[in-house]
Formats: sequence, C-alpha cells, structure tokens
Amino acid sequence: MKLLIIALLLTLSVYAQADDTIDAKVEAALAAESRPQADRDRDRNRRPLDTLKFFGLEDDMRVLELLPGGGWYTRILGPVLAENGKLYVALGTGRVAERIVGTPGFENIEVLETNENTHRPAGERFYAMDDFEFGISDLDMVLTFRNLHNFGAETRTKMNKQVFDSLKSGGLYGAVDHTRRHMEAHNNENGRRIDPVLVIKEMLDVGFEFVGYSDLHFRADDELEYEVGRHSVTGNTDRFTLLFRKP
Repeated sequence: MKLLIIALLLTLSVYAQADDTIDAKVEAALAAESRPQADRDRDRNRRPLDTLKFFGLEDDMRVLELLPGGGWYTRILGPVLAENGKLYVALGTGRVAERIVGTPGFENIEVLETNENTHRPAGERFYAMDDFEFGISDLDMVLTFRNLHNFGAETRTKMNKQVFDSLKSGGLYGAVDHTRRHMEAHNNENGRRIDPVLVIKEMLDVGFEFVGYSDLHFRADDELEYEVGRHSVTGNTDRFTLLFRKP
C-alpha cells in the first residue's frame, strides 16, 4: 500500500511540474517585449493560458497551427515550443511568414507549403480549397482558432481529413469558433458563426473521438443574433471550445 501511495504521489508531482512549466512558458510569451500591444489587449477576452491548458498543450509537442492569420496565437505557441517541441503553421500563412517566422525567438517555426488554392467561388459566401496535403505525420496536436466558419462543409471535411492523417494515434485537435444557434439556416448576420453540434458531427465523420467541451469562452450576453463584428457583440462573442482525439 505504501508503495502504491508513493507511486501515486510521484505521478501527481510530475503532472504538477508539467502544469507549472506550461504556465511559466505561456506567461513568459505573453509578457514578451516584442508582443504588440494590440495582442495584449485581447488577453483577457481570449484567455490563452486556460485555453491551451484545456487542449493539453505540453512544451515538447509537435504542433500545427492552421490558418494563423496575423499570428496572435503563433506569438504564444512559438516561444512555448521553441526549446523542446516544434511549431508548424499551414494554410493562410502569408502574414506570419512575412512578419513573424524567422524573427528573434521565432526561428524554429516551420511553414508548411501546400497547394490548397484557397478561393471563394463566384456567387458563394464561403471559401473553398482544392485537394491538398500537409505532407507531415505523427503530430501531437493541431489547433485552429475562429477559422472553421469561413469554409463550406466540403472544404471543412478536406481540412479535417488532412488533420486526421497528420496526427499520430492519440493526437489532439482543438478548435475555437464563434457559436451559431443549432440548425439555424444561413442569414445575413450569422455568416461568421458555426453550429458547434455540426462541427462535432463533422469531426466524428472523419474518424475523430470527441474528448470534451469547455465553457471558457461562453458569453451569456451574446444573443447569437448578430454578426460578430457588430458593435454590440464584437470582442464579446460566445465561442465554443472543442477538443478531439485521433484513436
């Protein structure tokens, strides 16, 4: 019994140390002098430390960030993974490739070049992609933040299949996006929102297991009625936070 208790305490100690490491590294990245003030201004709303801990980020992981945009999360993930892990970025990487990758502290980030050919077909409201491959495998984690809503169902399936293929068994896929009411039809106000139940179904359809949901970004005063850029909800949208695993 004593040996069992000692083993349990040692295991708990290891997990506590891992938590402390992630806390310290994320907080250091958030406090970096090179980080723009505009990024800092969003910390309270986006809660990056809590979000990344929910996803299970560890500093020795091989992580792919999809559609990094201006690099808000890239500036956090890069330093956290620089010493023991590896950060890749793919799809819509033009701005981070130009402004962040290769700069001091971000030399270890790798841009995955694909032939996805992102475009918006004539008359369509959502973006599409041609068939593509990431050309990488055995990743520990893939993350995407507020991007799934931009694409039609066929393209989301293409991306999710590529994510599935790029992850190792047990690998994690985390997504955050603006919430749309369940089964609500498209209208002029909800184009940048997506139904979380639909997202879960699409992930299950390509083979992922559903791990869990977090209410970190739940906002009771977002009525889910208005476009996310409208003054009444901008910066305060209700967002779902979902985690999936490759079996």
